Amino acid sequence: MKPVDKKSLLFVCLGNICRSPAAEAILKYKLEDNKCLAGRIEVDSAGIGSWHEGQLPDRRMRSHGASRGYDLSSRARQIKPADFSRFDYVFAMDHQNVADLNRVARNDDDRKKIMCTADFMSRHPQYDTVPDPYYGGDADFELALDLIEDACDGIIAWLEKQL
Repeated sequence: MKPVDKKSLLFVCLGNICRSPAAEAILKYKLEDNKCLAGRIEVDSAGIGSWHEGQLPDRRMRSHGASRGYDLSSRARQIKPADFSRFDYVFAMDHQNVADLNRVARNDDDRKKIMCTADFMSRHPQYDTVPDPYYGGDADFELALDLIEDACDGIIAWLEKQL
């Protein structure tokens, strides 16, 4: 019997309290019912900065996510260079996060793991990043969730081809 191939992925945003914990929760939720990938994907999130370490996601993101059925209960943490050894793929929420991750990466192998989450969106071609809703209102949080849901669908389709 062939061993089950498992993959791990990490979502990264600036502070790990809005976009990346939402992506973590959304992808975990979507993977629960995926017969091909269930139990084969480890998902986590982290932030570029350490400002919010140990905190729950932003209350507004938790509220908007809960209204869609997502449990945003992970605790913020800062990405570490060692995360590149632990994770197969590192998904950044915007271009600045990509640049920041390239500075955290230890070598070219680490850099090859970095991808932009928005590159997996298909229903929102006008966006090339997931904008940070932190300084915005309800509409900004809803947009971020729409974009992340779209990206997670694309990531799942991509993972199904990888495994």
